[in-house]
Amino acid sequence: MSEAPESQAPNPRAPRSEAQWPRKPEVLARRSVATSRLFHVESLDLRFSNGEERTFERLTSSDSGAVMIVAMPDPDHVLLIREYAAGLEEYVLTLPKGLVDPGEDIVTAANRELMEECGFGARSIEPLVELSLAPNYMRHRMQVLLATDLYPKRLPGDEPEPLIVETHALEALPALLAREDFHEARAIAALFIARDRLHGDRDGGPRLW
Repeated sequence: MSEAPESQAPNPRAPRSEAQWPRKPEVLARRSVATSRLFHVESLDLRFSNGEERTFERLTSSDSGAVMIVAMPDPDHVLLIREYAAGLEEYVLTLPKGLVDPGEDIVTAANRELMEECGFGARSIEPLVELSLAPNYMRHRMQVLLATDLYPKRLPGDEPEPLIVETHALEALPALLAREDFHEARAIAALFIARDRLHGDRDGGPRLW
């Protein structure tokens, strides 16, 4: 008599199929709570699939989107900018970034921002990944792009003061993370993603992103 096969416990790490995902909440009402020159706060009344109802507030954003650029003047280094972050009231080290203007695609926007903030254009720009920030409270999404084959090109921007452009080794990420002025999560994620992409290309291995 053959033995019945042992039943296997479900793997908690296995990704769920789309059919297993919870149904999206129903939006019962939307209200504008506050609007400023830069921000719009929206209130959402939601009913979840189990019948529970909640009110959430979120910051909405421009539908045109935003870009962040990992610009590499050579295969081993990346350009970072030092700018004043009014939210923290201090100068921070980060990647060049900005909003996509009406009528622009993300590649055009990335090249323009790179020229405005770093004084370089790029002959090669490719999308890397899309990142969000505080998705429970913000609709904002950031497109991260890798820019290579740089050439000098300056465009006037809207910065209140000249930005300081620094060149850092991509392999020096641990040292960057130890600095008190380098802590923007999206920039950190973008650099690790770019590093893994480049390592995959050089080594012939699989791309992680």
